[in-house]
Amino acid sequence: MSKVTVVGAGNVGATCANVLAINEVADQVVLLDVKNGFSEGKALDITQTATLLDFDTTVTGCTNDYAQTAGSDVVVITSGIPRKPGMTREELIGVNAGIVKKVTENILKYSPNAILVIVSNPMDTMTYLTLKTAGLPKNKVIGMGGALDSSRFKCYLSKALNAPANEIEGLVIGGHGDTTMIPLTRFATYKGRPVTDLLDKAVLDKVVADTMVGGATLTGLLGTSAWYAPGAAAAYLVESIMRDQKKIIPCCVSLEGEYGQNDICIGVPVIVGRNGVEQIVDYKLNDVEMAFFEKSVAAVRATNNVLKETNII
Repeated sequence: MSKVTVVGAGNVGATCANVLAINEVADQVVLLDVKNGFSEGKALDITQTATLLDFDTTVTGCTNDYAQTAGSDVVVITSGIPRKPGMTREELIGVNAGIVKKVTENILKYSPNAILVIVSNPMDTMTYLTLKTAGLPKNKVIGMGGALDSSRFKCYLSKALNAPANEIEGLVIGGHGDTTMIPLTRFATYKGRPVTDLLDKAVLDKVVADTMVGGATLTGLLGTSAWYAPGAAAAYLVESIMRDQKKIIPCCVSLEGEYGQNDICIGVPVIVGRNGVEQIVDYKLNDVEMAFFEKSVAAVRATNNVLKETNII
């Protein structure tokens, strides 16, 4: 029986679990949270849509009972807190690092062969932390950010082109942040035609700018972080793993010489299948793109250094 666990039953985690259930990505989805009754309630609510939406996935919730997650094929980790007023970046990283480390340790007690999908923020640094502390091979630790950023890029391209989003190809690499992500306009296409042939520079520049502040825009509108697209992006990544789809998805993964980098987890295009990260794809960046990528790497390294300076790793 196939099994996926989602840790954290907040908006993102619950949305991820809901999409996984509706699409029948696994036979069983387990939703785990620290708040008593919270995941159980979310799981029951999802289950009550089964006959309406015609799916057979079993969805269960549990409060901090990691034994119920045993034998999971994939585990999505959304745990963590948002940055609060007056909280420094170092404090946020320290708190979330402690949460993610504890979650990972508990998960691996019961599912030592699981592939981990990291959603917790700051996502690139939490992925790096997990890789360094979990003892898993690098193909089994994957950060979700690039899948979400790429979906936003394609959304804004579809609006600019007045074309269906599912007929547009586009990817975003680099760090998962407003100033670190890199929408690759040169590789974006609509039905095989380069978007650079269809949109002028001013329009494309606006698409890139809108993509980069996509999360902040939603936070401003909603008063909180987005959840539909992040949850769906995590589920999309899990589906490619569980069904061995071998899709090319930009993900935060460990680099060992690829794109000229080492000892970092950052977003690059990868083939995602049943073994997790099956191949890192070299898109042959030009000098301008590589300069942006190196700037993004430097920013992510600066955040990672907080883990080292505070002896978290």
